[in-house]
Amino acid sequence: MAKDDIYTAAGDRSGPFEFDAAVASVFPDMLRRSVPGYAASIQAIGTLATRFVQPGTRCYDLGCSLGAATLAMRRNIAVPGCRIVAIDNSPAMLDRCREIISDDGSDNADVAVIEADIREVDITNASMVVMNYTLQFLPTAERAAMLQKIVDGMNAGGIFVLSEKVVDDDDVMEALLTDLHLEFKRRNAYSDLEISRKRDALENVLVTENVAQHLQRLREVGFSHAGVWLRYFNFVSIVASK
Repeated sequence: MAKDDIYTAAGDRSGPFEFDAAVASVFPDMLRRSVPGYAASIQAIGTLATRFVQPGTRCYDLGCSLGAATLAMRRNIAVPGCRIVAIDNSPAMLDRCREIISDDGSDNADVAVIEADIREVDITNASMVVMNYTLQFLPTAERAAMLQKIVDGMNAGGIFVLSEKVVDDDDVMEALLTDLHLEFKRRNAYSDLEISRKRDALENVLVTENVAQHLQRLREVGFSHAGVWLRYFNFVSIVASK
């Protein structure tokens, strides 16, 4: 696993955050050291796939990056005739994703890896859809339409997994959770300089909302049930069913 050192003093990195070749090369390490609970969310996606994926349907990994959620579904689907559609708009991430998928030995489902804007892709016959830390990169005004597209393309009984960084309603709790997350990154050997440079790069690129806003939007677009099943500091994963 290549070490994430792109925001060190020696790193030639400026401007807004991008999912380019430099990020793709260190992405697993970046997730491990930056996103609390990420491994648990991926493991649970596999469990949900076993329980909810229906025969002859599609599963979607929207904003698939290197395909961790895609593999979690593929390795745990327990019914025949399924197809996983993994979509991202970063060529660099998808190049590596295709290599990882190709090297995977599981064959529980066919996988199509597609370069596209998730907002422009048709979603049909879906029994499981995953957006793992992806919605937060869309403009807030476009998030409801994206979720509407998802729920409209899902079968009855389908499951949607939404993982996001959030902001807390309580200012005191928000300050505490932010500080705990900073300490988490320091314990994972990120320097204050690296933390500051990445925070600046993500400003206005990753826009957070609170949990209530996410749950309300999910219900408004037509999901019957929605709730948080995993939270670690200000990182949450929500499960919604149609």
